[in-house]
Amino acid sequence: MTISSTPRSSTAGRRLDVDAPAAKVVFGAVGAIILLGAWQLAAASGSFGSGLPTVTATLTELARLLTTPAFWADTGVTVASAAAGLALAVTGGVILGVLIGMFEPVWAATLAITEFLKPIPPIVILPLAVMVFGPTSKMALFLVVAGCLLTVSIQAIAGVRDADPVALATARSYGMGRAETLWRVVLPGATAFIGTAVRVSAPASLVIVVVAGLLGGAPGLGRSIYQAQAGGLYPTLYALVVVLGVLGVASQWASSAVERRVLHWHPSFRKETP
Repeated sequence: MTISSTPRSSTAGRRLDVDAPAAKVVFGAVGAIILLGAWQLAAASGSFGSGLPTVTATLTELARLLTTPAFWADTGVTVASAAAGLALAVTGGVILGVLIGMFEPVWAATLAITEFLKPIPPIVILPLAVMVFGPTSKMALFLVVAGCLLTVSIQAIAGVRDADPVALATARSYGMGRAETLWRVVLPGATAFIGTAVRVSAPASLVIVVVAGLLGGAPGLGRSIYQAQAGGLYPTLYALVVVLGVLGVASQWASSAVERRVLHWHPSFRKETP
């Protein structure tokens, strides 16, 4: 008796590789087209009145804004404030994280404080920042540092405390001091944690700067959005929101690219070899 099996069709078992770069581009484009189409139909229907301009009106206004010096000045201030605040937060967060993570008594003493501050959004200190710095770029910078410092320090603490015990024991057996062990063993192992914090904080810093302009009057795109809303200039408002979306995506891509570049040696970023 011969037992035969029907071979499974190659097309039936084939799955679409949605992780392929080309597939991501195609699906992303399709999603964007669907979203823009829904936006255009909703605005053209008149159900939302003048509060929702059409896509064409928004893009026309965006093209006009790109030719104005004021737009580029506001964009530059926003990006500069976010970047400077993020740099200060990363520097301070890494230093704090290393100091807390390396010393067990310090970690135990600050654990409750860290857990208490973790759920508090930085915007709650906006009134204090406005009183101290006024509606200035310094106020936005302060809020970014306050908003991102804790995220970076928590990740740095986790990275330091996650150091490989075998590697630490090996470093001690070779007579390495605390500073050399930190530089050669602890920090390289913590860079993946810190990289994640930077990737999360990069778009968050942009959001904080915009909120500082919307609610605190700090110069930049946030204040421009508030002025457009107050004046009923809805195409301008939506055009600026589109710009913020583009800046957010760009900051995410940039931080991810830097992370891959710096951590190319890390197992999570190595390409599998056959």
